[in-house]
Amino acid sequence: MLAVYFDCPGGPENLYVKEVMKPQPGEGEVLVKVSASALNRADIAQRRGKYPPPKGASDILGLEAAGSVAGFGPGCKGRWKIGDAVMALLSGGGQAEYVTVPEGYLMPIPNDMTFIQAAAIPEAWLTAFQLLHFVGKIQKGERVLIHAGASGVGVAAVQLVRLAKAVPIVTAGTQEKLKAAANAGAAAGFNYKSEDFSEKVLEFTQGAGVDIILDCVGGSYWEKNLRCLSTDGRWIVYGLLGGGEVHGDLLARLLSKRGSIHTSLLRSRDKEAIIFKMLFFLQYKERLVKAFTEDVLPYFSRGASPHLETLVDSIYPLHEIAEAHRLMEENKNIGKIVIEMP
Repeated sequence: MLAVYFDCPGGPENLYVKEVMKPQPGEGEVLVKVSASALNRADIAQRRGKYPPPKGASDILGLEAAGSVAGFGPGCKGRWKIGDAVMALLSGGGQAEYVTVPEGYLMPIPNDMTFIQAAAIPEAWLTAFQLLHFVGKIQKGERVLIHAGASGVGVAAVQLVRLAKAVPIVTAGTQEKLKAAANAGAAAGFNYKSEDFSEKVLEFTQGAGVDIILDCVGGSYWEKNLRCLSTDGRWIVYGLLGGGEVHGDLLARLLSKRGSIHTSLLRSRDKEAIIFKMLFFLQYKERLVKAFTEDVLPYFSRGASPHLETLVDSIYPLHEIAEAHRLMEENKNIGKIVIEMP
């Protein structure tokens, strides 16, 4: 099969398409013929040599895919049949013609959705859903600050906050991106390049601040985040685009607000078992996928109210993967960059 490959860490020019062995599904795994994948910041970091895949995961790039069921490994429970249209969250391997997926990680693609649209769902939407519900425990009426509001995760988070009957507030670096977030349902948006978002957030919330912050920036935002975090607020860090170093009295200021910091990396949760009150084990990602499939996926269907939509910025054929990486590195995309298989 064809797959995205690079021989050594570096820039986008190191990427090329290579013929490799098609994977064989193992115990409880499904073989999926990939029609479309999508690009994520993790792919950029892995290509640079800064974010290796978890132990046992494919070293091929790609954390999500949409396609059709092509085969089964031993031990599958019969949830799917050959030809079913599915999408999946992956630990790697999505930017290839075939990928193997644990059976419980697959989600059905709604009947009126294309593979291109579906490829934009798994990583961004499951990340946003996890941060808001599994980590942040979002409640009706709460105010949520979402950094990078026009990114894949940002646009998903805005819509999921609305679905939870809470109030989404975003930051972004251009008016075009703020407009895209507003179209997705953001109640307010602030340009972090031209204004102090913490002051604007406090003004918008009449001094109350926000109950949850979804932060993919990290160190460079810590003071402004704390300034606009409400008492008992939850600050959730899931990326470090602005660095990981903090210089200042973070803990004292966090303590003064009785705030909490949570961190999350969804990719590294494979094969992590969690005990529930009913005394059975279920992998974290499988539980996440099940909850998302039941609670959110129906709202993507045509005619659903409220209606959720993916936002696709651009589509690149597999052999133009380097150009796709360059676009993301330039931070020009609004929504997801999708990679189409040949």
